[in-house]
Amino acid sequence: MRKRAQKMLRCSALTGLILAATLLISLFLQEFIPVDALVPSLFILAVFVVALVTDGYAYGIAASLISVLCVNYAFTAPYLSFSLTLPENLVSALIMLAVTISTSTLTVQRRRQAEIRSETARETMRANLLRAISHDLRTPLTTIYGSCSAIIENYDRLPKAQQIKLLGEVREEAEWLIRMVENLLSVTRIDGGRLQIAKTPTVLEELIDSVLIKFRKRYPGQAVTVEIPDEFLTVPMDAVLIEQVLINLLENAVQHAVGMRQLWLRVTCRGGQAIFEVQDDGCGIPRDKLGELFNGRMDGADGHKFMGIGLSVCATIIKAHGGGITAENRREGGALFRFWLALEDGPAPAAAGKEGSH
Repeated sequence: MRKRAQKMLRCSALTGLILAATLLISLFLQEFIPVDALVPSLFILAVFVVALVTDGYAYGIAASLISVLCVNYAFTAPYLSFSLTLPENLVSALIMLAVTISTSTLTVQRRRQAEIRSETARETMRANLLRAISHDLRTPLTTIYGSCSAIIENYDRLPKAQQIKLLGEVREEAEWLIRMVENLLSVTRIDGGRLQIAKTPTVLEELIDSVLIKFRKRYPGQAVTVEIPDEFLTVPMDAVLIEQVLINLLENAVQHAVGMRQLWLRVTCRGGQAIFEVQDDGCGIPRDKLGELFNGRMDGADGHKFMGIGLSVCATIIKAHGGGITAENRREGGALFRFWLALEDGPAPAAAGKEGSH
């Protein structure tokens, strides 16, 4: 209800502003040139613009009627009085109504088509996620079930070391499932429009420290080379979600960058943006997979540990922040994932984040 009231207020304000501007322009021109023949055209243009930028037919029709009254009262003899029976006024009214109905019809159709395309894209994403989830959840659940069954059925015969190994596998798969559920909750809340991104100025150094602490708990043996600006820097963001993005990207490198010896986390500032980069010197990304990284459809030989869901979550979170995310292969070997956020609280221009590898 509140959104509907806001939309009505916006459309009413736009209609009033456009008609007021047209009236002022017509009065201004009247001081210098004869505009009796030009004024109806100006108001027809105004009606066209109103029908184009407002929703439905009501505002365009109202603008048509108001325009006819304005032209009749201020720009048609006898001036400053209404003569609604004049044929030219009736013709002007019919023309404006025809323009309004035609433009509003085209605008409504265009918006409906855009809504259909948007809904189709959402349904495609949901279907892709569902396929990936059904594939990805099967493997850890099978492992957990098999390990638990083996321990229960052979409790007295299994050596303690073997039991510990099986229980370790259960714990590892359960931890992965927890992270999967966290990712899925984030992406579904954002995609469903139920999560409002609350940006707060976050100190960059504190964010990176928090990410590294959590990452090292999961991968204590993996070193990360960190490069961030020396100056004190704050970035508007939802810190919890951006932490999740960075951890997903770092984990992705650990799990999939075969042959990796070094892992970098870099942050730079350019063009009013904070640009985050996660790089590795591993095997890189297969060329035929580059276009599918962020759509949740990735399938891999290593089952549920592949990157599709995590990267889909990253893309959704960054998009909700008004930023952008890309992936490419480094010239030196390995993969480079980059995303950017505006340093001011607002959408970031996408073009500024697209640049070559370091």
